[in-house]
Amino acid sequence: MPFDAYSRYYDLLYRDKDYVAEVNYIRELLERYGITGPELLEFGSGTGKHGRLLVILGYRVMGIERSAEMVAQALPFPGFACQQGDIRTVQLGRTFNAVLALFHVISYQTTNADVQAVFARAADHLRPGGLFLFDVWYSPAVYAQRPAVRVKRLAGEWVEITRLAEPEWHPNVNRVDVHYTIFARDTQTGSVHTLSETHPMRHFSLPELDLFAAGAGFERVCAETFLTGEPPSEAGWGLCLVLRKC
Repeated sequence: MPFDAYSRYYDLLYRDKDYVAEVNYIRELLERYGITGPELLEFGSGTGKHGRLLVILGYRVMGIERSAEMVAQALPFPGFACQQGDIRTVQLGRTFNAVLALFHVISYQTTNADVQAVFARAADHLRPGGLFLFDVWYSPAVYAQRPAVRVKRLAGEWVEITRLAEPEWHPNVNRVDVHYTIFARDTQTGSVHTLSETHPMRHFSLPELDLFAAGAGFERVCAETFLTGEPPSEAGWGLCLVLRKC
């Protein structure tokens, strides 16, 4: 399963990600579309960085994360709780003002059945008029820019990381399998640990997403480039959708 091994270095690999800007953007979207209640459910909450920052902004966040390793790294924080679970099947028996799925969580749902299940679970956990807010890989931008082999290097207190990302195209199913190889060098002992993991990622067009939304009882109220707010285009790889429960 993706992130079983990768989670060990997750926070280090994404330490340059601007989580503060992202949660401020999420707050603006929630307020723009009338969400004033504080109860949020986050699908794919990872190590809890978004959730904890949203709490600081006044929300109460319940996180669902499939990876036990990620849940173990999610630091306790008043107002934020996280539990292991599958977002395709979870049933908490309560509803929320909004459901979030950030950092391409929906793109990890690579089959139609998986996408339909996640949309249905979002609807199950929303009050009438509640919002489902998520970001995905946007097909026009993926085809225009095309994923390429990338190398990322960075260092922490005790480890130096080199990450190789190699994409494998599956155009007939709107999927890119990203093959990650991580070389982790212990700076104290000099030993090198190597791990490999494949992350299958689906990209979506707007008509696709509208069809999934309608099937789960949602209407689309917003589609824009994530974080910038620009209209969807070939220039914007990350697409943000806001759906309202009918």
